[in-house]
Amino acid sequence: MTQQLPQTPPTEPELSGVRNFRDVGGLPTVDGHRTRYGRLFRSGHLAHATGSDAAFLGSLGLHTIFDFRNAADHKLEGPDVELPGVRNVNIPLSDPADGAEFWRMVRDGDLDQLKTILADGKAAGRMTASYRTIIKERTAEHSRVLHALAQDSVPALMHCAAGKDRAGLSIAISLLAVGVEREAIEADYLKSNDPHRRYKVRRSDTSPAGMSPEVMELLSPLFDARAEYLAAAFATMDEVWGGTERYLSEGLKLAPETRERLRERLLDGSV
Repeated sequence: MTQQLPQTPPTEPELSGVRNFRDVGGLPTVDGHRTRYGRLFRSGHLAHATGSDAAFLGSLGLHTIFDFRNAADHKLEGPDVELPGVRNVNIPLSDPADGAEFWRMVRDGDLDQLKTILADGKAAGRMTASYRTIIKERTAEHSRVLHALAQDSVPALMHCAAGKDRAGLSIAISLLAVGVEREAIEADYLKSNDPHRRYKVRRSDTSPAGMSPEVMELLSPLFDARAEYLAAAFATMDEVWGGTERYLSEGLKLAPETRERLRERLLDGSV
């Protein structure tokens, strides 16, 4: 195992243009280890990072930034800020055309239109289906990320747009691969609901009617981190592969030696 480093949680920064940033350190594994601080980070997109944000991110010693946004996200938000000496890897985890009309309606639709596509559990159902699809159909992408982490890509930062769903699943899978307890994975995932971390909902109509409590209630399932979404991802691993271990070994093609290298890079050395 790697030499043990001090397990002191760093002070979480107040970033101006980056939402949902955090260090995924200090999480317990099922065999008595903890994830190391300063190894794996997560956040929302970096397109609006200020100069001081970029200076902080540059101080982390990052090797790689994994950007899980697709082309439509990049068009909407812009490219990530470039950090000297840091490798940027774009691995889209959703199709740019998938739900384009749906998301246009979320941004531009009036109350009646939003009710049509979101009410009566349809919004939460869409999110659950999305999580299941990413687990089933993005095995090659997740395998690529984990093999990169095992080889040379740590310290790493993973992000999508909000840092909640695509990045949330990639972080969860990385933590599963090194044996972090599911309860701890869920607790980290749910931190995306903290008020200062939440993605800012963007609507064309920013008037009181366009951003009314009723509208925001309809939109909330799309912008919440919900335990049921993550549970659906875990359930999909069980249904398709028969459990987490086979998902990792057969679905993601992780050999035992690869998982051991991941543990050496991401976990402390104590038991």
